Amino acid sequence: MADLPLDDTAAARALGRRLARTGTSTPAVSVGIALLGRLGEPEDVPYLKVLGLLRVLTRPAVEALTTLDCPTAALVWLADRASHPALRHLIDAIASRNDDEARNWLLSAPLGSGAVGPSTARRIAEAIQLSDVLSEEQVDPQVVAQAGRLLARMTGLRDYQPEILSYQQATTAYRAVIARATHLPPTLDHYAILLSLALDLHSGPSVLLDWQPEQRKALLDVLEGILSTPSWAAVPELEPEDPGERRRVHWVRRAAKQPFNHPTASRLRVEATVRDPADPDTVEVRLLLDGRPLVPEAFGKGPANSPEYLLDSGRLRATAEAREVQLAEAYCTEGCCGALYVTICRERDQVVWRDWRRPPTRHTRAELSEYRFEAVTYDAEIERAENDRSWAWPARLTARLIAAGLRDQPDLLTRWDSRVGWIGTDFLETDTTTVSFTYWPGLAAGQQDKQGPWLQFIWSVPDDGTPPEIQAAAMLRRLVEQDPKTYAEVRGGSASHAEALGFLWPEATGSGDTC
Repeated sequence: MADLPLDDTAAARALGRRLARTGTSTPAVSVGIALLGRLGEPEDVPYLKVLGLLRVLTRPAVEALTTLDCPTAALVWLADRASHPALRHLIDAIASRNDDEARNWLLSAPLGSGAVGPSTARRIAEAIQLSDVLSEEQVDPQVVAQAGRLLARMTGLRDYQPEILSYQQATTAYRAVIARATHLPPTLDHYAILLSLALDLHSGPSVLLDWQPEQRKALLDVLEGILSTPSWAAVPELEPEDPGERRRVHWVRRAAKQPFNHPTASRLRVEATVRDPADPDTVEVRLLLDGRPLVPEAFGKGPANSPEYLLDSGRLRATAEAREVQLAEAYCTEGCCGALYVTICRERDQVVWRDWRRPPTRHTRAELSEYRFEAVTYDAEIERAENDRSWAWPARLTARLIAAGLRDQPDLLTRWDSRVGWIGTDFLETDTTTVSFTYWPGLAAGQQDKQGPWLQFIWSVPDDGTPPEIQAAAMLRRLVEQDPKTYAEVRGGSASHAEALGFLWPEATGSGDTC
């Protein structure tokens, strides 16, 4: 519609209005909205606002309203009523406005992770001139909390670069938020905000900001002092009824001390880090070389790999035989934007990281030199990190124990003509342990037909409250006693493969192939 030649604009406008106001199908109304986006007038704004309430029409309605340069009030009206998934487009549109109404709304806008990712958080901070707002003599505690949320969201991993490093006022905003943090009431949400800031100042991308000497450590000391006062220290002792809030409290208990640890000085520090469960994100192994986070500085296109990949597998251990290890993968997958690799080997009393591989980039990055570590110190750090379980919640521990059991006894699955895929926790239902495996007939007998039909299965087991060791043992025992294809769900392959192998193809995935 944007490029369609229009010989009679008055007729096209009239058609757009009729379709937008009386259309009874999504395509018809969408055409009407597109025409009004090109030819509409102020009288069309109220209709576009109401159509924007329908999730399937929110994006085209917002684009039309933006093209018409509608009053900010129209976008705010719609944002206050829009469903959560549609809010992202509205927040982006409002953040592009340079007026007081937009800034005032953004200062209290809902920042759900589905609506506001790292790049949007930075745009909001820039649009509301966050550092200027925080420099005012009197700042509402709600504004301080919103500023903390924006900074924490900018450090998130769901983007192609650490957005906090692109926010020019980051250090000023950090100092202002932490200076005013004592004015925040000691609630779970506020505790989680301050802890998130501390975790990133300790080992995340924010370490790479242009800090004055000892400035970052001083901010961490202030945060530690606040969170250790009696009123704040009581927050992790809560036991909320709401499952989401309960997960958050348990995360606070596990992570509360991590950013304030002061380990013995060493060239290498390895830390598994989990973000606030209210903002689901990947769990990564943060690798600090000489106190600086390696992955955001040397790669910057995605997070470091998970503890299961780097630590449970023993990939970071050094042997006499050189081994190339993938440390991180681009947010969009390696096939799109690459990955970061290093070769690890042992040379007498030293461990060497050399022969780095990473994709070319438009941004200037320093060359990665060869790193040498004292072997004794290196081995001790890797062993400490491999044995650290303090970061993991029960379902994740269960998953790690199952993965270890299948590494020791791979025949538990191969006897059922199946091969293990990935094992972890469900991204949204993090209290559920998930095991994926591929069924390939003939695998157990060594007669696998690689051209023949196959299916992917997912076995999901919610945490039942018993110790992870007991849950993992029960799941491994079930693999011994019962074919997992009888209780796991088909999730991948194709409808034709499912029919050929005698399984029902799930209706939700349709009839096409999936990964």
